[in-house]
Amino acid sequence: SVGAMAASMRSTVTSEAAAHGSAFPAALVSILGEPGMSIEILRRILGVSHSGTVRLLDQLEAEGLVERKAGPDGRTVALHLTASGRRQAKAVQEARRGVLDDTLRLLTDQERAQLLRLSAKLLGGLTRDRAHSDHICRLCDLAVCPGSTCPVECAVAGAA
Repeated sequence: SVGAMAASMRSTVTSEAAAHGSAFPAALVSILGEPGMSIEILRRILGVSHSGTVRLLDQLEAEGLVERKAGPDGRTVALHLTASGRRQAKAVQEARRGVLDDTLRLLTDQERAQLLRLSAKLLGGLTRDRAHSDHICRLCDLAVCPGSTCPVECAVAGAA
């Protein structure tokens, strides 16, 4: 939850880790978190047009980071990271984690706990629906913030 808020403060670190603009690292991390997602799901997560998403995927594929495979229904495309794509997605997460660690060192343990509670309240309150939640969490490390404890995911589940 703190990660989602701090990401907006230092989005350049993820772009630098991915060696591209902001949609590039978000696409890598999103596909890492949900291998096999469709182009439409990625488009919604990124908040860009279908053609913009396809152009981004063309670039990711040309750089050897993403593979397009047949989707489960035969009509869609399933997106998967290559080994190189997984390494780059993890580098994005590590860069982001480094910024967060550096930032949070300024706070005492008590202040960190307070920030966690407040950011969870804010993120939960700001979450409108599933599409919005996926966009908020597009750079999140799902291993660190699983759905069962994520305030954004819990807000969506509570609204269902």
